[in-house]
Amino acid sequence: MANRNSIYIKLESTAINPKTGRKTGFYYVTTKNPKSLNTTEKMSFNKYDPVVRKHVEFKEVKLK
Repeated sequence: MANRNSIYIKLESTAINPKTGRKTGFYYVTTKNPKSLNTTEKMSFNKYDPVVRKHVEFKEVKLK
């Protein structure tokens, strides 16, 4: 469970699906500490995307 000070964010894949030519649409939901000084820029990680079966870059987008 997330701490009260944490906020939820969505990490969305930047990979392109070779069959459709569009983004895969795969995402992870994680938490972020808004009080930390180094979280002013958007987070990005290399994580596994099962749609394209590779590690690709995931960037932070706003969780609706």
